Amino acid sequence: MRTQVAIIGSGPAGLLLGALLDNAGIDNVILDRVDRQYILSRIRAGVLESGTAAMLDHAGAGARMHQEGLVHDGFSLSFAGRRHRIDLKGLTGKSVMVYGQTELTRDLMDHRERLDGKTIYNAKHVTPYDFDDKPYVTYEKDGATHRIACDFIAGCDGYHGVSRASVEGRGLEHFEKIYPFGWLGVLADVPPVDHELIYANHTRGFALCSQRSLTRSRYYIQVPLEDKVEQWSDQAFWDELRRRLPRDVAEAMITGPSIEKSIAPLRSYVAEPLRFGSLFLVGDAGHIVPPTGAKGLNLAASDVHYLFEGLREFYAEKSNACIKAYSGRALARIWKAERFSWSMTSLTHRFPANGEFDQKVQESELDYLSSSNAARTAMAENYVGLPY
Repeated sequence: MRTQVAIIGSGPAGLLLGALLDNAGIDNVILDRVDRQYILSRIRAGVLESGTAAMLDHAGAGARMHQEGLVHDGFSLSFAGRRHRIDLKGLTGKSVMVYGQTELTRDLMDHRERLDGKTIYNAKHVTPYDFDDKPYVTYEKDGATHRIACDFIAGCDGYHGVSRASVEGRGLEHFEKIYPFGWLGVLADVPPVDHELIYANHTRGFALCSQRSLTRSRYYIQVPLEDKVEQWSDQAFWDELRRRLPRDVAEAMITGPSIEKSIAPLRSYVAEPLRFGSLFLVGDAGHIVPPTGAKGLNLAASDVHYLFEGLREFYAEKSNACIKAYSGRALARIWKAERFSWSMTSLTHRFPANGEFDQKVQESELDYLSSSNAARTAMAENYVGLPY
């Protein structure tokens, strides 16, 4: 088989890239080691920057997002028992869209099927080769080994995928920060406690009130890394969440049995560079952010934006200028998002090693945000997404 672009990974990044390439008449094949249902069973967050939502529209897969997604014009920061609203729309003229990553992935999959796009699920031992010269990808399926010759390889297969592993030892640098806590998250079919997200900084730790729809909520609390999900009953979770929220919010909260419960460690990670000849690292294959700033999925989309620009220019104009610039352009935006995610995490969480001075500085920063329009504007600009 031959194609122009081989895409490894059928998560949001791979599917979005495939849709944009289809629109531009650029042939592509997507490979994934698991099947469609396994991918759609993953529970992920979904706060979309306006740029990400626009890309989904451009791909032709944004209709259901506009029907079912929730437009948020702001969010709240809670500290010292008080709520302070960050008016995203008023400060920047932009909003964000709350739309579950699972639903976005489903939309892109359905769109690809309607266009008869080529996706190979259950492709075992996918391996990229010769990306310095004549790239190709091999995989195993139904007891046979198959080969796909191509011009370019897009590695959209996540942190543990084969794409990044294939470039280890080729000048790849790693930058990482591990946070000393995790998030215990609960998904439940209960109405959200508020129409917008609430980030809470409390003496007992961080909490977040989020949502997936008008009838499904996603809540989180900061927990020690040593905690296990089995230690937390539903009732214990709801009780602890209420303790960390302002009284009026806690009293208004409706609780119910959890659909899903998990603990996610928090860390930041960036790989440099993101281009190795004809192979590109995209999304989680090249970077991880803590979820505090809602940047993970959006950074994957911005990578897709830069890579698609390069591929479109290559095929339409016979120029490789944007392809050569991909890594630098993507990393410039990635590091700004990493900085914002680190800043939001530092602002809203309680760090075990922090002394009284550090705690006073954090409280002063929160107080400054509540009184400074310039500080709120800077936060809002980063939250809605910096321009590409």
